Amino acid sequence: MASFIVEGGHKLHGSITPQGAKNEALQVLCAVLLTKETVVIDNLPNILDVNNLIDLLASMGVVVEKQGKGKFAFTAANIDTKYLHSSDFLKKCNKLRGSVMLIGPLLARLGEVTYAKPGGDKIGRRRLDTHFQGMVNLGASFEYDHDLLAYRFEGKHLKGSYMLLDEASVTGTANIIMAAVMAEGVTTIYNAACEPYLQQLCKLLNNMGAKISGVGSNLLTIEGVRELHGAEHTLLPDMIEVGSFIGMAAITGSELRICNVGYKDLGIIPEAFRRLGIRIDVDGDDIVIPAQEHYQIESFLDGSILTVADAPWPGLTPDLLSVILVVATQARGSVLIHQKMFESRLFFVDKLIDMGAQIILCDPHRAVVIGHDHARQLKRHTMTSPDIRAGIALLIAAMSADGTSRIDHIDQIDRGYEDIEHRLNAIGACIRREE
Repeated sequence: MASFIVEGGHKLHGSITPQGAKNEALQVLCAVLLTKETVVIDNLPNILDVNNLIDLLASMGVVVEKQGKGKFAFTAANIDTKYLHSSDFLKKCNKLRGSVMLIGPLLARLGEVTYAKPGGDKIGRRRLDTHFQGMVNLGASFEYDHDLLAYRFEGKHLKGSYMLLDEASVTGTANIIMAAVMAEGVTTIYNAACEPYLQQLCKLLNNMGAKISGVGSNLLTIEGVRELHGAEHTLLPDMIEVGSFIGMAAITGSELRICNVGYKDLGIIPEAFRRLGIRIDVDGDDIVIPAQEHYQIESFLDGSILTVADAPWPGLTPDLLSVILVVATQARGSVLIHQKMFESRLFFVDKLIDMGAQIILCDPHRAVVIGHDHARQLKRHTMTSPDIRAGIALLIAAMSADGTSRIDHIDQIDRGYEDIEHRLNAIGACIRREE
């Protein structure tokens, strides 16, 4: 296992550009299975989760051609159905959360799929009911194979239907869309997720010949087509990286330019940081964070303590709450962080408390942060990254701490952030990877 050795207290400077969006990449990579023709995807981030999914596609018989940095061509003309029944396929699926979105495309293309329960971050229950019920609504059936420890899906003749999702699951919506684009008739999905990355998936599918309307809303209508063709697609910048860089600049009191952020697709993210008192200037499609000695957390209009909570789009993405929580530890004022979607994502705060942060963990979903206003630096600490987003939050904390900290199990960070130590060292950080 690799570790980061982080010397805190260094100012950042210059500019940094976010990678392509991880969450979008996992969706559109699964979509290449829906056609025998070539699909070209640009701006793919060089991170573990994306590379593992590309490797899985290649093992399934997809011809993968690298055309440049972050640009790949995928041709799924001949899917190896024998491999789809192998233990190696199930093993690789089990290690990658995003592989759950293979179910929809493979059902649409082949009419059957055997799938192991996916892996991913350990952040509480992450149920698959929305995915599975969506397939059932389209006419598929499934059963659990106790010998293989896997689910068997069959759906030779998928038919469109109306469905009201019990939760606005992003990956669940993506899975259902990919299963429905070649189903017979019309599919209507109400309470669909509508994140920008899901809009991007629909854009790609429509460019491949699908007929999806209502994109960007929570009511999608999909008119099934007989087949899809090839297309080209470019990923959006990763909004979670953008938010992470905003947090790094603020907590270290640094001036930083974040380039080509896709500002119109950031939604409420900039405003969430502004409510912590962080100044954010917009210059074209760049964000500029001026150096600030202090940032003051706002209160609500009635004077009560600010609450920052996650919510389905256009609400605040849960992936940034860990970053916002760390940044708040050095703000002036107090804030209640309410993590609604995942029940174990706030448990990393015990490491911040050991670093000297003033945090009250109320329950698995809520934490009160009392800011130090930079009167006291966080202290160096040795810690372990429990998941991707907590990992980057701990890295941000270490960058602002007094002394040298160690973060173990950084393969979790590598799953979501491309070459992060070299990119941050280039703008003034002091991070060393130790194998």
